[in-house]
Amino acid sequence: MNFATPWAFLLLLLLPIIIYRYFSKSALGVRTGKIQFSSTQLAGLAGSSLRQRLIHLPFLLRILVLVLLIIGLARPQLGMEKVFDISKGVAIEVVVDRSSSMGAEMKFDGQRLNRLEAAKQVFLEFVQGNKGDLQGRPNDLIGLITFARYADTTCPLTLAHGPLTEFIEPVQLVKRKPEDGTAIGDALALAAARLQTAEETIKKQSLSIGSDEPSYEIKSKIIILLTDGEQTAGKRTPLQAAELANQWGIRIYAIGIGGQEAMMQIKTLFGTQFIPTGRGLDRQTLKKLADTTGGLFRMAEDGDALRSIYKEIDELEKSEIESVRYVDYQEHFTPFALLALILLALDVILRCTFLRRLP
Repeated sequence: MNFATPWAFLLLLLLPIIIYRYFSKSALGVRTGKIQFSSTQLAGLAGSSLRQRLIHLPFLLRILVLVLLIIGLARPQLGMEKVFDISKGVAIEVVVDRSSSMGAEMKFDGQRLNRLEAAKQVFLEFVQGNKGDLQGRPNDLIGLITFARYADTTCPLTLAHGPLTEFIEPVQLVKRKPEDGTAIGDALALAAARLQTAEETIKKQSLSIGSDEPSYEIKSKIIILLTDGEQTAGKRTPLQAAELANQWGIRIYAIGIGGQEAMMQIKTLFGTQFIPTGRGLDRQTLKKLADTTGGLFRMAEDGDALRSIYKEIDELEKSEIESVRYVDYQEHFTPFALLALILLALDVILRCTFLRRLP
């Protein structure tokens, strides 16, 4: 039960004063009407009658009447209140290069990791949070696409971020030469196609949990591309994929990892050697991808720079949660007022009949 005007209960503070004044006057004998007797000894032996025992009943009835009227003034209500949380999130496809050139090492938290492992760790921090600059993206639709010569959907778009770790941990550098390459265009086109059908994905996930209407709205769609090379394979060029993404209202945030010619460290009989693993990063194309779709192009030389870029994207692409409140209350002061009226009528009847006092 809810009370619309709970301040009315402050009137209950007056009741102890009323009760105190009533019984204090009764104890002092300050009552209207007295009859004098020469001796009350015989009257005392006679005991108490039912009428004497009920002498304070009218007063108690009036106290109950006041209590009930105060409850009525507080406006008791019964009803139903429903709160629906409607999330307005961002649909994000993260596209990660896993070609052999991503095996080049970079600084990451005081150690050296290859670029792919660093990209995987920062991706998980971006999604789940790292108790630092990245707070996580719990309200966003996240998907993962990896590519070398061919693009693959590693993790479909999902709101359940728990399984993302299991999807990304097995991602490794390409090992077979026929599968090596850098198909940036095909990977971007696949990511854009997944985002284009994201609303259907949300509807299917809502139906799977028994909800007819999804309580989720896609606010914007973005692609985060991480690569250290240039297009060397694939049917579609990066700029063609960018035009497609632009038509569908999808922004591309392009991140270039490394910046110099990709070198891999290997141990040989002659000591540690560095060998080139690719033709370097195509900055001009990555910048065009971002400019065409209204996104950003950034370079990440090490792990700290990569985190900073993700933080910048995190601040630019905010998700929202709206709470819609439905309230349907009914007033229930009438029973209290009616009961107070009945008790008041009973008080009047008793005072005029069985508990009538003279004079």
